[in-house]
Amino acid sequence: MSGSNVWSRSRERMRLFPELFAQCAGEATVYGKCVAATTTGRQELQKDLCAKEFKALKSCFANAAKKKAK
Repeated sequence: MSGSNVWSRSRERMRLFPELFAQCAGEATVYGKCVAATTTGRQELQKDLCAKEFKALKSCFANAAKKKAK
């Protein structure tokens, strides 16, 4: 069944997540601080308030995943 390959690949990516996350700890911290700062009290997170920080985190994850794939 070809569908099982999709699940295998997904599981493998999820297993790599902690390692990739560790490589991007700095970017994750900056993004988390931005989200926390913009949602103080009962304020809701609004789109694009932390876009720059999210973009940096996303880029870090992508680069870490590329390095891991090699």
